[in-house]
Amino acid sequence: MLKAIEAYLALRRATGFTMLNAEYLLKSFAAFATQCGQTHVHTQTAIDWAARGPSVAQRDARLKAVCRFVRHVRVEDARHELPPVDHFGARKTRRSPHIYSAAEIDRLIEAALRLRPEGGLRSLTYATLIALLSVTGLRISEALKLTVADVTHDGLLIRETKFRKTRLAPLHDTTGAGLERYLARRQPRSEADPVFVDARGLPLRYIAVKETFNRLVDRAGIAPAARRRPRLHDLRHTFAVRALQGSPADRSRSGAHMAALATYMGHINIYATYWYLEATADLMRDVAAAGEAFIAEGRQS
Repeated sequence: MLKAIEAYLALRRATGFTMLNAEYLLKSFAAFATQCGQTHVHTQTAIDWAARGPSVAQRDARLKAVCRFVRHVRVEDARHELPPVDHFGARKTRRSPHIYSAAEIDRLIEAALRLRPEGGLRSLTYATLIALLSVTGLRISEALKLTVADVTHDGLLIRETKFRKTRLAPLHDTTGAGLERYLARRQPRSEADPVFVDARGLPLRYIAVKETFNRLVDRAGIAPAARRRPRLHDLRHTFAVRALQGSPADRSRSGAHMAALATYMGHINIYATYWYLEATADLMRDVAAAGEAFIAEGRQS
């Protein structure tokens, strides 16, 4: 079974998937099956192994990893049994994001500019980072990995990110100018230097950015719509919603707009882009207006 798992992992990696978690899970399952004296996947064995997960969600994820492997390997060897994928009945839930208003983003940037020492590089670094995330929808990991060489005249070169994709993210002229001003103040020593650094000149760490951002949310007086506080990652959701609001009204062009948005955000399929959308009041008004126009057009024809 281990040979089949290695071949499966190699094929998936060749198509751009890292498969780190899948490798850990499948090799763990293979060891469990070997202890049971089995060389092929058996439904009950897979369920028993998956049931060792500490939560329903993890048990479900363990079983699904085996199911994906079985769908691949059964093409050549039907002796592998396909377990029921929904055996544990886990459902993936989506936390409602906080969609920042333009005024809230302005207040976040203003709060960042007041970070101590005032007028220092730290305050400018956080203000520039928040502004960049809000207008590009970059993942925070992508922004923190940027080097000076990645800031080009054509946009930001996002290298080897999620799903091992590399893409070019074009920037508005004002965004590019803002980055150039920041880098002129920052004075990097080489093009290999990270764009965003801490007080010691080291790359900003995610945990430090997250903690600082949470403090800035409080200082900016941004109240959560629900119990959970607004998150750093919600800037990416906000970008997706605002980009959809800017979609052309023409139905034939809106599809192309969404496909372009998915590519810009680094998604491998458009379903991931839909995951980032949220039914805001402004967006629902736009949808209602488009629906009324479509119905009126049908009646006239």
